[in-house]
Parts: sequence; C-alpha cells; structure tokens
Amino acid sequence: MPEKPLKTRVVCINPNLVLQRNDLFTTGIVFMPFGLAYFAGTLQTEGYNCEVVDAFGENPNQIWNEGNFIFRGIQPSEIVDHVNSKSPEPPEIFFVYAINLTYHRSTLSIIQKLRHSFPSVPIAVLENTQAVTAYALENIQDEFYDAGATYVVMGEPEERGIKLIKHILSQGKDKQLLKVDGIGFQKDGVTMHTSAAKKIKNLDSLAFAAWELFPVQNYWKLKYAHGPLTANQYLPILTSRGCPYACRFCVIPETNDLKWRSRSAIHVVDEMEYWLKKWNIKEFHIEDVDPTISDKRTQEICLEIIRRNLLIRWKICSGTKVETIKSEKTIELMAQAGCRYISISPESGSSKVMRLINKPFNYQHAVKLIGKMNEVGIFTQACFVLGFPGEEDEDRKLTRKMVFDLAKAGVSEIALFIVTPVPGSDIFEELSGYTDYAQLNFSPTWRQDYNEINQFRVKLYGEFLWWKLRFHPVSILKQPFNFLFRKFNTKMEMTPYRALHMGLMLKGFIGHKIQRENH
Repeated sequence: MPEKPLKTRVVCINPNLVLQRNDLFTTGIVFMPFGLAYFAGTLQTEGYNCEVVDAFGENPNQIWNEGNFIFRGIQPSEIVDHVNSKSPEPPEIFFVYAINLTYHRSTLSIIQKLRHSFPSVPIAVLENTQAVTAYALENIQDEFYDAGATYVVMGEPEERGIKLIKHILSQGKDKQLLKVDGIGFQKDGVTMHTSAAKKIKNLDSLAFAAWELFPVQNYWKLKYAHGPLTANQYLPILTSRGCPYACRFCVIPETNDLKWRSRSAIHVVDEMEYWLKKWNIKEFHIEDVDPTISDKRTQEICLEIIRRNLLIRWKICSGTKVETIKSEKTIELMAQAGCRYISISPESGSSKVMRLINKPFNYQHAVKLIGKMNEVGIFTQACFVLGFPGEEDEDRKLTRKMVFDLAKAGVSEIALFIVTPVPGSDIFEELSGYTDYAQLNFSPTWRQDYNEINQFRVKLYGEFLWWKLRFHPVSILKQPFNFLFRKFNTKMEMTPYRALHMGLMLKGFIGHKIQRENH
C-alpha cells in the first residue's frame, strides 16, 4: 500500500521540441515522451499525486526563436502558470525529463525558470535510458546544476525516483542519499554521484504508461510522429529495455550496460488491449531500441495478439537488429498479428566501417527477410550512419551499393544519418567542433567534412527514389495520395508533410509565433 496516498504532489515536465533552422528534417521529429509516461504510471501506482506538464504537447503550434533554434510549445513562464493553477501549494519535487540532445536547451531553460519561481523545491533531471537519440547525463550533469537542478537521476527512474521522493519527504541527509544508486548531486560546490544505477529485473512489475496525464489529443492532431502514421490515434509502447550490442556511436551501451531485458508477451499484449478498450487505440509504435532480440518472445507476442483477436496495427519504429528475427515463419506471424512496419539498421555497406562501429550485420539474411516482409505487407526502413571516424570515399561507395541492392530487394525507405558524438557513446571524445550540446544532431554542420558528406547523402536519397521508381514503381506512385490523405506507410512519406507544416508555422500561416521571453 502507498505510504502517502494522493498527498505528495509530484510534477513531471516534458521539455519543448527544439529544431535547428538549418536542419528542420532531423531535428523536428515528434517523440511522445514514453519514458516519462511509464514513470508517471509508477508514481500513480505508488499513490503519489502525479501531475504532468508537457511543454511541447500543451501547444505544439506555438513557436519562438532563439538564434538558430526554434522552440515549439509553451514557454517556461506558462509552465509555472500551469503548476500554480493546480494548487496554491508548491510541489514536493519536480522531475524534468532530459528526453534527448536536441531538447537540451529547452531542458536548461525550464530548470532555470523553475528554480527562479520555486526556490526551495527540489528539481531532479531524469535520464532517458531507452532511446538511441538520448544522452548519458553523468559526464555533463554540471550543466543541469548550473541551471538550478538539485539532482540528476541516472538510469531507469521508476525505482530510484520513488526512493528519491521518500528521501526528500523524510528530510534525509546527503549521507543517506548515497545509499540510493544512480543519483547525482552537488555538495559545497563539488559534484557527487552515488553507485552505478541498477537495472530493473522484472519489467512486468512496472505499471502501464499513464497517457491519461498527457495531452495526447494534441499529438494526434499533428498527423505526424516518430513512426509512420496510418491511424488517427496511436500510442508508443515499450516492450523491452536495453540492447546487448556495443555499437560505438550509441549511448545505449552506457545507459543499459549491454543488458537486454523484456516484458513478457502477456504483459505487453495486456497493455495493448488496455488502451484498445479504454481509448480504442488500434495503432501502437514500438519504441524499443532492439525489440526482437528473442525470436521466441516475438512469436509469443504475435500468437497472444492473434489468440485475443485484437484488430490492431503495430510498428517497430526505432530500429531492430534484423538478424534476431530468425525465420520467415516469424515474419508471417508478425504480419498476421498486425505488424505493418519494421526499421532495421545496416549502418554501412563497408565491412571495414562495420568493424569500426563494432556491429556485425548479416546482409544476405536481411535481404531475404526484407523480401518476405514486402510479400506479407510489412513496410521496411534501412538506417545508415555516414561519416563515422575512419570512413573513406570507398566505404561510402559500398554503402551506395548496399542501398541499391536493398532498393532492388524491396526496402520501402532509407534513413541516412551523419554520425555525431553523443555524450555517453564510445566515440564522444573523437569528434569536436561544436559549441553547444544541442548541436549534436544528425546533421552536424559544425563538422569540417559536413558539406562533403551531406552532398553524398542528398545525392543518395535521390538515387534511392529513382531506384525505387525503377524496381517498385507502384510504391512511389502511391506516395502523393498518401500525402493527400495523411496516411503514411513510411517515415519518408511523412517527412514532407511535417516539413510543410513547420514551414507554414514559420511563415505565420498556422499556429502562433511569439517573442522569446526573458528567463
């Protein structure tokens, strides 16, 4: 039973979406904050009075400029107004979600405003441990303390977040806090942190995501998301956590210790069925970094969906290691159970670069399964990283050849990212030239070789579309109709719509453009 049912006021905050004016395509991707939603679910289950202020979701069509950066959502002063409107009494603690690097400026601005408006309320920053685009907070936590944060919570928040709340309520001493794993703080100007964060072993013990606390209607109205949308309503879902592979550009090895843990098939499908019955949600976006590690579990999820006769669609949006899908039988089951999209990550056509990345890839197996996916109606994405340290022109030519072969085999779309040094990744110290962590996105204009790599990227996108028209013309000819009806089978189809929407906002035709407030 909860120790303080519905008495302890806890406020969770999702920061604004932040775009870079010169990179609207890769920095304008909308992520529903699923990590924060699962944490909020745990807070509710434990009996805390959890409130959520989603700075982006509250008003996605409001924008303001700060130099090259464009902020979407409500301003920090409006966040304070939201908090004060709920109760004249301040919360016991704020949790601010450090969702990813492109949001970093917003995260800092919100912390600054909260500290100014609520000088005595503890502010804890939550690490996002379940996204490739996230960042490890341990090595850059001083930025948060300088902005006014009290704590940095590293690792999964559900267990240690509750322990931190109890510590604050009991007015515990710093010495006692040292017993809680994964907590950073400052004492007498010295940055300290406790032991490494432990991983939650039984994910079935966790609550479902508390989406009822979030302005989900505003996300649905946008008609675009991280994953391709073919429904008017959708929800993200996490079915597993972590990844056992040590790709050197990725932060997940640091935040998850090369461990993969999964929810049971029954628990996953229970959550799907819950939202189907509650809100009639028929499309789910699986945001795991590697959901198909266990082929057996993948089949079990499919069989459970089929057994319950759930008429749903689901999509693997963040990428998965295609070799973990062992057979065409699994693909057939996935399609039968409603899977309509799978993102895979070859990364490079060069075996040399793959060795540098530390990521083996079974190309022939991938081609075989992509062909099967197309046959059963599953759309596919192949993701590549360009500009990895040590990559040369010959390596890019090999990537071009792989893209050609995949296009011929029937891959639905490609995504070409320019590698960037995410804090916590193995290559973080190998690249330099940026002046702001918020510049660490997939179009790093600060790189000396950016123009060269970007020219290759743009050309390869164009060639891919030509190859698709040549080998699979129907899929290309359908795209204008998908754009018109806002039903997108791939992210590539959805991107022009998102760019058009953003362009109209910047020109003032839709939404609300405001002046930057003084923090």
